[in-house]
Amino acid sequence: MSVLLMRLAGPLQSWGSAARFVRRTTENAPTKSGVAGLLAAAQGRRRDADLSDLAALEFGVRIDQPGTRLRDFQTAHHSDTLKAMPLSERFYLADAVFVAGVSGEAALVQRLYEALLEPVFLPYLGRRSCPPSEPITIGEPLDMGLEQALREAKWEASARYRRRRAASGAAHLDLLLDSPPEDRPDFTLRDLPVSFDARHRRYGLRGIRTLRIPAPGTAGSPQSSPPPHDPTDLLKPVTSRTA
Repeated sequence: MSVLLMRLAGPLQSWGSAARFVRRTTENAPTKSGVAGLLAAAQGRRRDADLSDLAALEFGVRIDQPGTRLRDFQTAHHSDTLKAMPLSERFYLADAVFVAGVSGEAALVQRLYEALLEPVFLPYLGRRSCPPSEPITIGEPLDMGLEQALREAKWEASARYRRRRAASGAAHLDLLLDSPPEDRPDFTLRDLPVSFDARHRRYGLRGIRTLRIPAPGTAGSPQSSPPPHDPTDLLKPVTSRTA
């Protein structure tokens, strides 16, 4: 199995798992359907394309910088009649940063990585009005487990946020992972993509387990150990003298 890690950072993000009429909410972290949509767009898949291979990928996300919840009110007019539509209430995450990952068969993961490097359709963070502010790809696919990859990936939060969290002694990150079918999940979301067809969008339930891990590069994390250091490395060997 292969793992693809993605950096999801931008001024605004919105990852909804439920929307009712004029109220459009967001979850606190990227959804599997939202990230699958981003990958499908990068590959150039149409709305009615088969999504079974993307839905079968193991998915996880690490909350590197939770951001701030923001509420906005929007108006629109019907494109044909020009009649005003009802006022809508929309929620976003401002200045948030996440590391998301998918794990699956190596050939598929490699194709997804290459698609993100040269996307057919513009990737966005949940909604078209939310473009990424940094490259989505972090690196080439990894040959390791998804949980391990998310635990060890570089902390992508801003330097100011990292300093503030480290100074407060609260440098821990929340990790959300697909729950195995045989285990009882911590909670469920209806964000398993079945169809993105505008005529009949469908999503299944997905179980999620939660973990709290030390932030990479801080005390207790795998990256916190200092590199090996030998103070004599720079000393030149003494050459022997012959009489």
